[in-house]
Amino acid sequence: MEWTNDAELFRLMKEQLFTAIVGDVLDLHGYHHQFLPPECRPLRPHMAVCGRAMTVLENDVNEFGDLPFGLMLKALDSLKPNEVYIAAGASPRYALWGELMSITARARGAAGAVLVGHTRDTNGILAMDFPVFCHGCYAQDQRGRGKVVDFRMTLNIDSVTIRAGDIVFGDIDGVVILPREVEADVIHYALEQVRKEKTAKKLLGEGASAESVFTETGVL
Repeated sequence: MEWTNDAELFRLMKEQLFTAIVGDVLDLHGYHHQFLPPECRPLRPHMAVCGRAMTVLENDVNEFGDLPFGLMLKALDSLKPNEVYIAAGASPRYALWGELMSITARARGAAGAVLVGHTRDTNGILAMDFPVFCHGCYAQDQRGRGKVVDFRMTLNIDSVTIRAGDIVFGDIDGVVILPREVEADVIHYALEQVRKEKTAKKLLGEGASAESVFTETGVL
């Protein structure tokens, strides 16, 4: 075992793995629908996120009541170290995240936020360098337009099922979800594949044919 706890695991993944190789290994394990839609992008290309999913379900509303955000504040305050706030269910007409939420999440040790929707207060978030993956930036507030109706539940995003506690791993190429029951096998295999890729890069750089390299290493 190359890690003994989540902190070591997530550091190892960010240092040695990337989403493409993890997605390939998930395919080999029979998990063919684990990437979130390609519109979910990091605010900056270098940003990476890796942690346990803290799932959040949003709904559209048209009301300015006493609890304008629904359960959002409770969900935010429930964040634990190395968790990722991952939210879906809203229309694109308002932002799901902002600078103050980023400050709160970082203070609780959260790893980042992944949104099927927009963020706002973008300059403040960029100044913090807090990892946020989203569809883009849009200043309109969710107050009166959307609210959190549930959290730490099973979330479905297109064909991807995310359960609270699954691993969320994102980089410039996208966001992939690792189901808890296969995470150890997938990560071990992915680390092996990375080592094989290093060999493949060396052989290809020396002029070997793509076919012979694939035959020898099984990767390309």
